[in-house]
Amino acid sequence: MPSKSDPGRAGSGFEERLARLEKLAEKLHDGKLSLEEAVALFEEGMRLAQSLEKDLSRVERRVEILTREPGAGEEDEPTLELFSPENPSGM
Repeated sequence: MPSKSDPGRAGSGFEERLARLEKLAEKLHDGKLSLEEAVALFEEGMRLAQSLEKDLSRVERRVEILTREPGAGEEDEPTLELFSPENPSGM
């Protein structure tokens, strides 16, 4: 069972973990840490990044399943587009 200090523990929301990763990155970029502190924060950041990537992959698979129609050919597969300020609907 993951410990309370485990960044990938159940109950940690995606947004919370992403915010923590961003804070770690800021601290590392400041350059005001000892080598040991920097390595510890880097390790935590790597664990967070892996956890977030795993969650994103899981969600991506769910979206693919939900958007795929039975019997659809490869040419019918949905395309994923990024949202932009000019086109907020992504279409």
